[in-house]
Formats: sequence, structure tokens, C-alpha cells
Amino acid sequence: MNSTQSVQDLKAIVQAMKQAHLAKGPADAALRRDRLLRAASLIKDNHAALAQAMSADFGHRAIYHSMTADVMTTIKMLHYSAENLAQWMQAEAVETPAPGIKGWIQPQPLGVVGIISPWNFPINLAFGPLSGVFAAGNTALLKPSELTPRTSDLFAELVGRYFDAMEFGVVLGNAEVGASFSGLAFDHLVFTGSTTVGRHVMRAAADNLVPVTLELGGKSPVVVDDDADIQVAMERTLTVKTFNAGQICISPDYMLVPQKQVDSLVATAQRFMAKAFPTLQDNTEYTAIISDRHFERLAHLLADAAQKGARVLSLAPAGEPAFDAATRKMAPHLVLDVSDNMQIMQEEIFGPLLPIKTYSDRSEPVAYINAHPRPLAAYYFGNDPVRQQAFALNTTSGALVFNDVMTHVSIETLPFGGVGGSGTGAYHGIHGFRRFSHAKAVVQQSADGASGLRLRAPYADKLQQLMALVG
Repeated sequence: MNSTQSVQDLKAIVQAMKQAHLAKGPADAALRRDRLLRAASLIKDNHAALAQAMSADFGHRAIYHSMTADVMTTIKMLHYSAENLAQWMQAEAVETPAPGIKGWIQPQPLGVVGIISPWNFPINLAFGPLSGVFAAGNTALLKPSELTPRTSDLFAELVGRYFDAMEFGVVLGNAEVGASFSGLAFDHLVFTGSTTVGRHVMRAAADNLVPVTLELGGKSPVVVDDDADIQVAMERTLTVKTFNAGQICISPDYMLVPQKQVDSLVATAQRFMAKAFPTLQDNTEYTAIISDRHFERLAHLLADAAQKGARVLSLAPAGEPAFDAATRKMAPHLVLDVSDNMQIMQEEIFGPLLPIKTYSDRSEPVAYINAHPRPLAAYYFGNDPVRQQAFALNTTSGALVFNDVMTHVSIETLPFGGVGGSGTGAYHGIHGFRRFSHAKAVVQQSADGASGLRLRAPYADKLQQLMALVG
């Protein structure tokens, strides 16, 4: 499918997939496992071509970033679901109120699931949801990002080679096609992207009462308590902030640190960068910003912050520019003395810029976080279990990690998703299976039908019994 095809074409594709899903009947465990393993094989067999396509789409992307976050992590997700789906499919027996009645919850496929995936991790955020979609017995239609055209074209080619069009298809096209895609009558729709676009997706899906899973990002904070090791906090934060050049939905968006720790934090950041990236512009291990528009947006955030009084500190190696529009490589920057009137504190950054906000009272970080939309993740550095628990209880976020950043995303037993402004619904592992299944309530009445007799007239004697029970 391309951008010249109409909404009617898209509707016809979804309708054909729905009819095929119903005609073939529920997918058994063997077929679900086969689909998952074919998806894993697609990635494994073609990992070099996929990594090359992603790098070309980015301008340059570190091969290690593609191999870890897009290739290996996604294969692991698909294999995990394949290994466990037979157990997940089992009906769950429940207690019943009367003798002889049997009740259970039967997981049932929803049908055809639409997936709108973003550009920052093109494989992981397309095939990651698919691990739950296929495990639950559904078929899927994918709309990958137009910002990674080479990768998306390769997806379409490979999916057509590994899958029948009625079990998994790819729709290519621009943002206009994506808008039409979000209005189709799917049985469920998964969207990963910005909160702004997420609102449009949810609104479009509502016309057909399509349930949605939205993974939207937001501004994920790092809180450094006064008992934390500042070197550990800074190094672990920058490890993720430099991975994929910070173009990650759960990348740290700002740090809250005690005022007295700022000088140590800056010194640690400079030492970390000197060791991890002694060069940057010609370093094949550092990834470029995805497009000119995103590069210009990040440069504008820095200029706006500086104009409004922030102290902008580039962590570029000595003798190198802070950023270069020709390569679209941007060094990590610390932005000190920030205030909420700066754009960098108002919108998700999605790049290697790290605002540093200071506090003097321990209650300030929780109050600040709670005064803003709920983040996709929160990161807390500190060793006091009482303070950790207090932070966990008094803040709400999609996930919470103590003394590290982003660790939760690779743990398949944990749900991955947002809350409030950072999204709705979660997947990964059994949580994806449940998200993309209908939990059907099933009851088998006893042979004598005793529990239903209370509804049958005449009621006089039954009413007296009820009145006696009520007292």
C-alpha cells in the first residue's frame, strides 16, 4: 500500500483480514507459535540488511544500537511469547456461588490489530507489540513510520515473503495515510508516538469504538536524593541519554539534583563523555538525529533556554563542534539553571539534551513531578529504602526504576506502558497477551439449574425468605 491509495482501499484490506480471521477460526497454539517464530526469523535472517536500512534512514546509526535494541531484544520478546503462550492460553477456573455451577475465564483473540510504529526503534516498536498480538491469536496490519522509508520498504518486502497477507500486512505511506489508518475499524489499535498525535489517534479510533493501547512518552524525570552516589547517577543517566542519541521514549528528560551536587555532577559528566566518546562527529558508535526538522528543533530548544537565562554546557570533545547540521550529530548538553518558561522544560526532548533542575528541600522533587503530567518512567537514585518507598507511593508513572535508568524495558515479566498523559494500556510478555485478548466469562449451569430458580415466579415464598435474610 502507498500514499496514493484511498481510505476505501484501507477499509477493504481490514475487512478482508477480518473475514479471513473468522473463516479460519481461532488460531491454535501451534499456529500462534509458528507466527511468532517466523517473525523472529524474519529479523534474524535479515538483521544486516535491516541494520543498514536503519542507519541510512538516520543518516548514521550505530550498529550496536540497532543490534541490541532492535534486533536482539525483539527476537527475545518473540521467543519468550512463543515459549509461554500455551500456558497463557489456558482457561482460568473461578469460584462460583452455587454447587454444580462451573465458571471460567477463556482468553479469546480480538481479531485484527492495527499497529502504528514510530521511527526511533523501527523493529522493536513494530514487532514488540506483535509478540503479544500473535500470542493472543490475532492477525495484524502494520503502519511503520514515514521517517524511516528504507526500513519501512524493507519491512513490506520481508513481511510479504514470510507471511500471508491475511495474517500480517504492511501499509506504507505518509502522515496522511497514518491518519486514515488510525480511523479504521480494527479490533484493537496500538500506537507509539507523541502525546499530541496520540490524542488524534484516540479520537479517530473512537468513531469505531476501537480500543487503543497508547505508548506516548512524556518527560521522564531522574531524581537524585542527597544520599545517592552522584557519579553513579550521572554515568547511568548519560549511558541512556547517549544511546540512540537520546531518541528514546523513556530516556531521561530532566534531572532533579540537590543544589550542592551540581559541580560534582558536571565534572562527572565531562569525565564520562571523555571516556565513552573521545571523538563524536566521526565516531561510528554515536547516532545521528533522525531528520533535519528534529535536529533544528533540538537546536532551537538550546537557543531558547540560553536566551531565557540557562547555562548551556556542551559535552562535545575538545576541538569538536557542539553539533553539526551536515552530519546531524549533536553532542550531549547539560542545561543548567532551567526554569519552566523554557521550551526544553515544557515538551519531550527526544534527543541528547539534559536539563538540570536543582532543589534544596527533599519534598520538592515529588511536588514538582506531581504538578506535571504523569511520565512514562521515573528514575530515583538513593539508597534509603524508606525514602524509596515514599517516592514510589507518592508519585505515579508508567514505571519506576531505582538506581538505574531504563532497566525495566527489557524485563519481559513486567508490563510496559504509560499512565495518564504518557499513555494507556501495557504490553510485554503475558501483559501483551492479556492486552490483546478478550477475557470471556464462561458459565456452565448445574444440571438442576438450581441457581436460576430464584428468578422464576411465583415469588411469594421467595420474597419472605429474602426479607428474613435482610432482617
